[in-house]
Amino acid sequence: QVRLMESGGGLVQAGESLRLSCTATGNFFSINAMGWTRQAPGKQRELVASITTDGSTNYADSVKGRFTISRENAKNTVYLQMNSLKPEDTAVYYCSALQLIMVAGTYPKDYWGQGTQVAVSS
Repeated sequence: QVRLMESGGGLVQAGESLRLSCTATGNFFSINAMGWTRQAPGKQRELVASITTDGSTNYADSVKGRFTISRENAKNTVYLQMNSLKPEDTAVYYCSALQLIMVAGTYPKDYWGQGTQVAVSS
């Protein structure tokens, strides 16, 4: 069984910073990419950032230059450093483990965490 354990959400003022962490636990073979998506009230879920095993990153245009994603492969942990937060960053942030392989040679699947709330006041 795979679990994604997120932490680091909270309430901050505009311009402040937060750091989200997420660790994938369980008995699995490998994870290709890890990342973060978010969903604000009344809006569709959107990709925030992702990072592959070799360190290739991808960011939403709205967070480029403010957010930084990083990863510790040996710990199956991904981080999201969020600086210069804006009220429009308010959302539930979900961690993801993409193309996770439980046993070598089997098909990959995507897994998601329960989400952590980030609220930014103006």
